[in-house]
Amino acid sequence: MSASTEPSKDPAPPATALPTGDPVPSAPSSTPAPKAKPLPLKALLLATPSNVDAFLAHFQRCLQTPAGIDNCLLLACYSTRLTGALLELLVTGPAIQRGAAQLVALASALPPSATLVFSSKAFPSPSVAALLGLSQRLKAFAAMISEGRTFLRLWGLIGMYFWARGLVFKLIASRKAASAASASDEKSAAVAAQPRESLIDTTFAWTQLLSCIAFQSLENRAFLASKGVLPMDGPAIVSTFRWSARFWGTFVGLEIGRLAYEKYKRSTATPATAGGSDGKSLAAIEQEDREWTDTWRKQVARNCAWFPLTVHWGLEQGLVPEVVVGALPLIPGIISIRDLWRRTAA
Repeated sequence: MSASTEPSKDPAPPATALPTGDPVPSAPSSTPAPKAKPLPLKALLLATPSNVDAFLAHFQRCLQTPAGIDNCLLLACYSTRLTGALLELLVTGPAIQRGAAQLVALASALPPSATLVFSSKAFPSPSVAALLGLSQRLKAFAAMISEGRTFLRLWGLIGMYFWARGLVFKLIASRKAASAASASDEKSAAVAAQPRESLIDTTFAWTQLLSCIAFQSLENRAFLASKGVLPMDGPAIVSTFRWSARFWGTFVGLEIGRLAYEKYKRSTATPATAGGSDGKSLAAIEQEDREWTDTWRKQVARNCAWFPLTVHWGLEQGLVPEVVVGALPLIPGIISIRDLWRRTAA
Protein backbone atom coordinates (compact mmCIF):
# COMPACT_ATOMS: atom_id res chain seq x y z
CA MET A 1 0.00 0.00 0.00
CA SER A 2 1.39 3.44 -0.94
CA ALA A 3 1.99 6.17 1.55
CA SER A 4 -0.83 8.22 0.07
CA THR A 5 -3.41 5.64 1.03
CA GLU A 6 -2.33 5.21 4.66
CA PRO A 7 -4.60 6.74 7.29
CA SER A 8 -3.45 9.95 8.91
CA LYS A 9 -1.47 9.59 12.12
CA ASP A 10 -2.43 13.11 13.40
CA PRO A 11 -4.09 13.00 16.81
CA ALA A 12 -7.79 13.93 17.09
CA PRO A 13 -8.46 17.47 18.28
CA PRO A 14 -9.46 17.76 21.93
CA ALA A 15 -13.15 18.13 22.79
CA THR A 16 -12.61 21.67 23.93
CA ALA A 17 -11.40 22.63 20.46
CA LEU A 18 -14.61 21.50 18.75
CA PRO A 19 -17.14 24.18 17.77
CA THR A 20 -20.07 24.65 20.16
CA GLY A 21 -23.37 26.47 20.05
CA ASP A 22 -22.22 29.07 22.55
CA PRO A 23 -21.80 32.65 21.29
CA VAL A 24 -18.30 33.78 20.53
CA PRO A 25 -17.10 36.02 23.37
CA SER A 26 -16.42 39.54 22.30
CA ALA A 27 -13.07 41.15 22.71
CA PRO A 28 -12.57 42.91 26.00
CA SER A 29 -13.47 46.56 25.78
CA SER A 30 -10.75 49.08 26.34
CA THR A 31 -13.13 51.61 27.91
CA PRO A 32 -13.44 51.36 31.70
CA ALA A 33 -16.77 50.41 33.24
CA PRO A 34 -18.83 53.38 34.41
CA LYS A 35 -18.68 54.00 38.11
CA ALA A 36 -21.84 53.51 40.13
CA LYS A 37 -23.51 56.78 40.94
CA PRO A 38 -23.75 57.55 44.62
CA LEU A 39 -27.15 57.43 46.24
CA PRO A 40 -28.75 60.85 45.87
CA LEU A 41 -29.48 61.14 49.59
CA LYS A 42 -29.94 64.87 49.39
CA ALA A 43 -32.49 64.50 46.60
CA LEU A 44 -34.35 61.87 48.59
CA LEU A 45 -34.44 64.10 51.65
CA LEU A 46 -35.67 67.03 49.60
CA ALA A 47 -38.42 64.88 48.05
CA THR A 48 -39.57 63.45 51.40
CA PRO A 49 -42.14 66.18 52.19
CA SER A 50 -43.81 65.87 48.80
CA ASN A 51 -43.82 62.06 49.05
CA VAL A 52 -45.37 62.18 52.52
CA ASP A 53 -47.94 64.68 51.28
CA ALA A 54 -48.85 62.43 48.33
CA PHE A 55 -49.15 59.40 50.61
CA LEU A 56 -51.41 61.23 53.06
CA ALA A 57 -53.57 62.53 50.21
CA HIS A 58 -53.93 58.99 48.85
CA PHE A 59 -54.70 57.65 52.32
CA GLN A 60 -57.34 60.35 52.76
CA ARG A 61 -59.05 59.19 49.58
CA CYS A 62 -59.11 55.65 50.99
CA LEU A 63 -61.00 56.91 54.05
CA GLN A 64 -63.76 58.69 52.13
CA THR A 65 -66.12 55.68 52.05
CA PRO A 66 -67.39 53.41 54.87
CA ALA A 67 -65.95 50.39 53.06
CA GLY A 68 -62.55 52.07 52.82
CA ILE A 69 -62.59 52.92 56.53
CA ASP A 70 -63.50 49.34 57.41
CA ASN A 71 -60.71 47.94 55.22
CA CYS A 72 -58.11 50.16 56.89
CA LEU A 73 -59.43 49.30 60.36
CA LEU A 74 -59.40 45.60 59.49
CA LEU A 75 -55.73 45.67 58.54
CA ALA A 76 -54.78 47.76 61.58
CA CYS A 77 -56.78 45.56 63.96
CA TYR A 78 -55.39 42.18 63.02
CA SER A 79 -51.83 43.31 62.31
CA THR A 80 -51.57 44.68 65.86
CA ARG A 81 -53.32 41.60 67.24
CA LEU A 82 -50.85 39.32 65.45
CA THR A 83 -47.89 41.38 66.66
CA GLY A 84 -49.12 41.21 70.24
CA ALA A 85 -49.66 37.46 70.03
CA LEU A 86 -46.20 36.91 68.55
CA LEU A 87 -44.56 39.01 71.26
CA GLU A 88 -46.35 37.07 73.98
CA LEU A 89 -45.41 33.77 72.38
CA LEU A 90 -41.80 34.88 71.96
CA VAL A 91 -41.51 35.87 75.61
CA THR A 92 -43.58 33.26 77.42
CA GLY A 93 -42.81 30.22 75.25
CA PRO A 94 -39.07 29.84 75.99
CA ALA A 95 -39.58 30.95 79.61
CA ILE A 96 -42.21 28.28 80.22
CA GLN A 97 -40.04 25.62 78.59
CA ARG A 98 -37.00 26.58 80.67
CA GLY A 99 -39.05 26.66 83.86
CA ALA A 100 -40.58 23.28 83.15
CA ALA A 101 -37.17 21.75 82.41
CA GLN A 102 -35.71 23.16 85.61
CA LEU A 103 -38.69 21.93 87.61
CA VAL A 104 -38.40 18.41 86.20
CA ALA A 105 -34.66 18.32 86.92
CA LEU A 106 -35.20 19.57 90.47
CA ALA A 107 -38.01 17.11 91.17
CA SER A 108 -35.98 14.17 89.87
CA ALA A 109 -33.05 15.08 92.13
CA LEU A 110 -35.14 15.27 95.31
CA PRO A 111 -36.02 12.26 97.48
CA PRO A 112 -39.58 10.91 97.23
CA SER A 113 -40.53 12.33 100.64
CA ALA A 114 -39.47 15.87 99.76
CA THR A 115 -42.04 18.65 99.32
CA LEU A 116 -41.78 21.40 96.73
CA VAL A 117 -42.91 24.86 97.84
CA PHE A 118 -43.56 27.36 95.03
CA SER A 119 -43.07 31.06 95.63
CA SER A 120 -44.59 33.86 93.59
CA LYS A 121 -41.94 36.41 94.54
CA ALA A 122 -39.91 35.94 91.38
CA PHE A 123 -40.62 38.65 88.83
CA PRO A 124 -39.62 38.66 85.16
CA SER A 125 -36.69 40.67 83.97
CA PRO A 126 -37.32 44.30 82.94
CA SER A 127 -37.00 43.45 79.23
CA VAL A 128 -39.47 40.58 79.50
CA ALA A 129 -41.87 42.74 81.49
CA ALA A 130 -41.61 45.50 78.87
CA LEU A 131 -42.35 43.08 76.03
CA LEU A 132 -45.31 41.61 77.90
CA GLY A 133 -46.63 45.10 78.57
CA LEU A 134 -46.27 46.03 74.89
CA SER A 135 -48.08 42.83 73.92
CA GLN A 136 -51.00 43.65 76.21
CA ARG A 137 -51.22 47.21 74.89
CA LEU A 138 -51.26 46.00 71.29
CA LYS A 139 -54.02 43.54 72.11
CA ALA A 140 -56.00 46.28 73.83
CA PHE A 141 -55.59 48.50 70.77
CA ALA A 142 -56.80 45.67 68.52
CA ALA A 143 -59.81 45.08 70.79
CA MET A 144 -60.69 48.78 70.62
CA ILE A 145 -60.57 48.74 66.81
CA SER A 146 -62.71 45.59 66.77
CA GLU A 147 -65.33 47.34 68.89
CA GLY A 148 -65.25 50.30 66.51
CA ARG A 149 -65.84 48.03 63.52
CA THR A 150 -68.72 46.34 65.35
CA PHE A 151 -70.23 49.76 66.07
CA LEU A 152 -69.97 50.73 62.40
CA ARG A 153 -71.84 47.54 61.48
CA LEU A 154 -74.89 48.52 63.55
CA TRP A 155 -76.41 50.00 60.40
CA GLY A 156 -75.71 46.90 58.34
CA LEU A 157 -79.36 45.85 58.40
CA ILE A 158 -80.22 48.89 56.26
CA GLY A 159 -77.96 47.63 53.49
CA MET A 160 -79.52 44.18 53.82
CA TYR A 161 -82.94 45.74 53.28
CA PHE A 162 -81.80 47.07 49.90
CA TRP A 163 -80.19 43.70 49.19
CA ALA A 164 -83.55 42.02 49.82
CA ARG A 165 -85.35 44.63 47.72
CA GLY A 166 -83.03 43.94 44.79
CA LEU A 167 -83.69 40.19 45.08
CA VAL A 168 -87.44 40.82 45.11
CA PHE A 169 -87.19 42.96 41.99
CA LYS A 170 -85.16 40.24 40.28
CA LEU A 171 -87.76 37.65 41.23
CA ILE A 172 -90.57 39.80 39.85
CA ALA A 173 -88.67 40.41 36.61
CA SER A 174 -87.95 36.69 36.26
CA ARG A 175 -91.63 35.83 36.65
CA LYS A 176 -92.59 38.46 34.10
CA ALA A 177 -90.07 37.01 31.66
CA ALA A 178 -91.44 33.52 32.25
CA SER A 179 -95.01 34.65 31.63
CA ALA A 180 -93.93 36.48 28.47
CA ALA A 181 -92.26 33.38 27.07
CA SER A 182 -95.59 32.11 25.73
CA ALA A 183 -96.40 35.36 23.88
CA SER A 184 -95.81 35.52 20.15
CA ASP A 185 -95.16 39.20 19.54
CA GLU A 186 -91.60 40.46 19.11
CA LYS A 187 -91.55 42.60 22.25
CA SER A 188 -92.46 39.73 24.52
CA ALA A 189 -90.02 37.47 22.75
CA ALA A 190 -87.24 39.98 23.38
CA VAL A 191 -88.13 40.12 27.06
CA ALA A 192 -88.22 36.33 27.25
CA ALA A 193 -84.80 36.11 25.60
CA GLN A 194 -83.14 38.04 28.41
CA PRO A 195 -80.91 35.89 30.69
CA ARG A 196 -82.54 34.74 33.91
CA GLU A 197 -81.01 33.47 37.10
CA SER A 198 -81.24 29.77 37.72
CA LEU A 199 -82.92 28.23 40.73
CA ILE A 200 -79.50 27.50 42.26
CA ASP A 201 -78.44 31.15 42.00
CA THR A 202 -81.70 32.29 43.59
CA THR A 203 -81.38 29.76 46.40
CA PHE A 204 -77.82 30.85 47.14
CA ALA A 205 -78.81 34.52 47.19
CA TRP A 206 -81.83 34.16 49.49
CA THR A 207 -80.09 31.76 51.88
CA GLN A 208 -77.10 34.07 52.18
CA LEU A 209 -79.39 37.03 52.78
CA LEU A 210 -81.25 35.26 55.60
CA SER A 211 -77.99 34.14 57.23
CA CYS A 212 -76.62 37.69 57.07
CA ILE A 213 -79.80 39.12 58.60
CA ALA A 214 -79.57 36.61 61.45
CA PHE A 215 -75.87 37.36 61.95
CA GLN A 216 -76.30 41.14 61.98
CA SER A 217 -79.38 41.08 64.21
CA LEU A 218 -77.71 38.86 66.82
CA GLU A 219 -74.46 40.82 66.74
CA ASN A 220 -76.29 44.13 67.16
CA ARG A 221 -78.29 42.76 70.09
CA ALA A 222 -75.22 41.32 71.83
CA PHE A 223 -73.14 44.46 71.26
CA LEU A 224 -75.82 46.81 72.57
CA ALA A 225 -76.40 44.53 75.55
CA SER A 226 -72.67 44.51 76.32
CA LYS A 227 -72.84 48.32 76.57
CA GLY A 228 -75.90 48.24 78.84
CA VAL A 229 -78.34 49.46 76.19
CA LEU A 230 -80.37 46.22 76.15
CA PRO A 231 -81.12 43.99 79.14
CA MET A 232 -79.06 40.80 78.95
CA ASP A 233 -76.70 39.05 81.35
CA GLY A 234 -73.10 38.11 80.63
CA PRO A 235 -73.53 34.44 79.63
CA ALA A 236 -76.42 35.34 77.33
CA ILE A 237 -74.29 38.00 75.64
CA VAL A 238 -71.48 35.51 75.02
CA SER A 239 -73.95 32.95 73.65
CA THR A 240 -75.53 35.55 71.35
CA PHE A 241 -72.14 36.57 69.98
CA ARG A 242 -71.36 32.91 69.40
CA TRP A 243 -74.58 32.33 67.47
CA SER A 244 -73.96 35.42 65.35
CA ALA A 245 -70.56 33.98 64.40
CA ARG A 246 -72.24 30.70 63.43
CA PHE A 247 -74.63 32.48 61.07
CA TRP A 248 -71.70 34.41 59.63
CA GLY A 249 -69.94 31.09 59.09
CA THR A 250 -73.07 29.87 57.28
CA PHE A 251 -72.84 32.84 54.93
CA VAL A 252 -69.11 32.26 54.30
CA GLY A 253 -69.63 28.55 53.63
CA LEU A 254 -72.44 29.36 51.19
CA GLU A 255 -70.22 31.93 49.49
CA ILE A 256 -67.49 29.33 48.97
CA GLY A 257 -70.08 26.98 47.47
CA ARG A 258 -71.44 29.76 45.26
CA LEU A 259 -67.96 30.58 43.98
CA ALA A 260 -67.35 26.91 43.18
CA TYR A 261 -70.66 26.83 41.28
CA GLU A 262 -69.74 30.00 39.38
CA LYS A 263 -66.42 28.43 38.38
CA TYR A 264 -68.24 25.31 37.21
CA LYS A 265 -70.67 27.37 35.11
CA ARG A 266 -67.79 29.35 33.63
CA SER A 267 -65.86 26.21 32.69
CA THR A 268 -68.84 24.49 31.08
CA ALA A 269 -70.24 27.53 29.27
CA THR A 270 -69.75 28.05 25.55
CA PRO A 271 -67.53 30.93 24.43
CA ALA A 272 -70.59 32.88 23.33
CA THR A 273 -72.11 32.54 26.79
CA ALA A 274 -68.96 33.04 28.84
CA GLY A 275 -67.26 35.81 26.92
CA GLY A 276 -70.09 37.28 24.95
CA SER A 277 -70.62 37.38 21.20
CA ASP A 278 -71.65 41.05 20.82
CA GLY A 279 -68.85 41.94 18.44
CA LYS A 280 -66.03 41.86 21.00
CA SER A 281 -62.57 41.00 19.81
CA LEU A 282 -60.72 37.93 21.01
CA ALA A 283 -58.28 40.11 22.97
CA ALA A 284 -61.16 41.84 24.78
CA ILE A 285 -62.74 38.49 25.65
CA GLU A 286 -59.42 37.16 26.97
CA GLN A 287 -58.93 40.33 29.03
CA GLU A 288 -62.40 39.95 30.56
CA ASP A 289 -61.67 36.32 31.34
CA ARG A 290 -58.41 37.23 33.10
CA GLU A 291 -60.16 39.91 35.15
CA TRP A 292 -62.95 37.50 36.11
CA THR A 293 -60.44 34.83 37.16
CA ASP A 294 -58.44 37.33 39.21
CA THR A 295 -61.57 38.55 41.01
CA TRP A 296 -62.73 34.98 41.60
CA ARG A 297 -59.40 33.96 43.14
CA LYS A 298 -59.43 36.95 45.46
CA GLN A 299 -62.94 36.12 46.66
CA VAL A 300 -61.98 32.49 47.25
CA ALA A 301 -58.89 33.54 49.24
CA ARG A 302 -60.93 35.95 51.37
CA ASN A 303 -63.64 33.47 52.26
CA CYS A 304 -61.28 30.54 52.81
CA ALA A 305 -59.36 32.72 55.28
CA TRP A 306 -62.51 33.77 57.15
CA PHE A 307 -64.17 30.35 57.36
CA PRO A 308 -61.87 28.76 60.02
CA LEU A 309 -62.29 31.88 62.16
CA THR A 310 -66.08 31.76 61.98
CA VAL A 311 -65.87 28.18 63.23
CA HIS A 312 -63.41 29.26 65.94
CA TRP A 313 -65.65 32.08 67.19
CA GLY A 314 -68.72 29.87 67.00
CA LEU A 315 -67.27 27.21 69.31
CA GLU A 316 -67.22 27.50 73.07
CA GLN A 317 -63.59 26.35 73.41
CA GLY A 318 -62.35 27.84 70.15
CA LEU A 319 -60.45 26.06 67.40
CA VAL A 320 -57.18 27.85 66.54
CA PRO A 321 -54.50 29.63 68.62
CA GLU A 322 -54.28 33.39 68.99
CA VAL A 323 -51.49 33.68 66.42
CA VAL A 324 -53.70 32.11 63.75
CA VAL A 325 -56.59 34.40 64.74
CA GLY A 326 -54.34 37.37 64.05
CA ALA A 327 -52.73 35.99 60.88
CA LEU A 328 -55.66 34.68 58.83
CA PRO A 329 -57.60 37.98 58.58
CA LEU A 330 -54.52 39.63 57.12
CA ILE A 331 -55.19 37.71 53.88
CA PRO A 332 -58.51 39.48 53.13
CA GLY A 333 -57.12 42.65 54.70
CA ILE A 334 -54.13 42.88 52.37
CA ILE A 335 -56.23 41.94 49.33
CA SER A 336 -58.81 44.61 50.15
CA ILE A 337 -56.21 47.29 50.85
CA ARG A 338 -54.39 46.60 47.58
CA ASP A 339 -57.62 46.87 45.59
CA LEU A 340 -58.65 50.00 47.51
CA TRP A 341 -55.25 51.63 46.97
CA ARG A 342 -55.44 50.86 43.25
CA ARG A 343 -58.98 52.23 42.91
CA THR A 344 -58.18 55.47 44.72
CA ALA A 345 -54.99 56.22 42.79
CA ALA A 346 -54.94 59.77 41.44
